[in-house]
Amino acid sequence: MNDTTKTAIVTGGSRGIGRAIALRLAADGFAVVINYAGNRAAAEEVLAMIGDAGGRALAVQGDVAEPDDMTRLFAQARDAFGRIDVVVNNAGSMPYLKMADLDMAGFDAVIRTNLRGAFVVLGLAARHVAAGGRIVALSTSVIAKAFPSYGPYIASKAGVEGLVHVLANELRGRDITVNAVAPGPVPTELFLHGKSEAQIEQIRQQAPLQRLGTPEEIAAVVAFLAGPDGGWVNSQVIRANGGFA
Repeated sequence: MNDTTKTAIVTGGSRGIGRAIALRLAADGFAVVINYAGNRAAAEEVLAMIGDAGGRALAVQGDVAEPDDMTRLFAQARDAFGRIDVVVNNAGSMPYLKMADLDMAGFDAVIRTNLRGAFVVLGLAARHVAAGGRIVALSTSVIAKAFPSYGPYIASKAGVEGLVHVLANELRGRDITVNAVAPGPVPTELFLHGKSEAQIEQIRQQAPLQRLGTPEEIAAVVAFLAGPDGGWVNSQVIRANGGFA
């Protein structure tokens, strides 16, 4: 490990879009710290893939909504690699909850992970990311669609976008960018859960490109923001969705 190697933290980095982001940033030369909630085997698989390709990585379990867990994540990242240059807050959940059902436990759970988790991770990133660094939060393009049963999820992600704009202003003068990436439909476990093939096909046809995106396409947008070409993009929400919204 040389002193010029940059380090990226990716929350929810063991599966889906987070996994693709971790692999892409590792391929781009970052040492990657993969946070995962509970699936150690999936995290170890990503570690092995990065290691087999000659990269450096570390997996750290933790709940994004728990400040103590995330403080430990940032400390272990710094202890392992000496610095923190990029933080990608990808961890999230997407339940389908109709508002009239008043499922308060479900509402509280998605707000806890998606919005409180973002508040914790972005706040710690503001403390620890080095000058010239990048902070990226994952939002969603479904905000513009207002689909039934997506209310709590959309509310949580709209809140994340608000936090991104505020943090960009709070970091004035520190040469750190803060942006969000809002994916359109991507066939991850999170997206596919609870949907019929007919529903998936209907969503697939909504974008002018008439297909779903891939985790790697979302990772490419994150890599742009994290890399040298993204330095003049700040306080933005990039909607990587094929024209879905």
